[in-house]
Amino acid sequence: MLLLRRPSEATICRFLDSQRSLSFSYPHVGATASEPPPAGYTVDHTRVNLGNGQRVFDAARSGLERWEHFRLGWVEAWPSTTPIQPGEAIAVVARSFRLLWSLNACRIVRVIDEHGPIRRFGFAYGTLPGHVELGEERFLLEFNQTKGDVSYDILALSRPNHILARLGYPMARRLQKRFARDSAAAMQRCARGI
Repeated sequence: MLLLRRPSEATICRFLDSQRSLSFSYPHVGATASEPPPAGYTVDHTRVNLGNGQRVFDAARSGLERWEHFRLGWVEAWPSTTPIQPGEAIAVVARSFRLLWSLNACRIVRVIDEHGPIRRFGFAYGTLPGHVELGEERFLLEFNQTKGDVSYDILALSRPNHILARLGYPMARRLQKRFARDSAAAMQRCARGI
């Protein structure tokens, strides 16, 4: 949904309620877990180091669970109290180019919580019909307990769903890259306790 003003809480709530029971808008649900990704999607992959040690991993996990990776000033996840559980729906509110707001719906496809030499925590969500794009995005923390490194990894598979996303594809790509960069910076701040 595209808007000329920031949507009110009531508008976001109604929008999300209308999307919750709908099916995913793309056929490859779970695609971020497969190698190679299905054809026909633009693939974006961003990985940053967050620091070292259990404290960094715990701080980053807490931030991911609070949707801090979406508190970017121009993007937010609503409600930010949405639990990281399969089936939970979330609205992504974004301001683009200072004049246009988008309201997008996603549902959590899967949660990753793996123990072992490499500890992993994260989730993937997929687009619902009320999203300007089609596809899936995975947000993952990895803690290599042997080396101590903690990383934040984003994998996004997308293609345009809305006519404006198709017409403005170069601008949409810039926003996707900006999101990945800003989300990575937000998680670096979380990991440092800032």
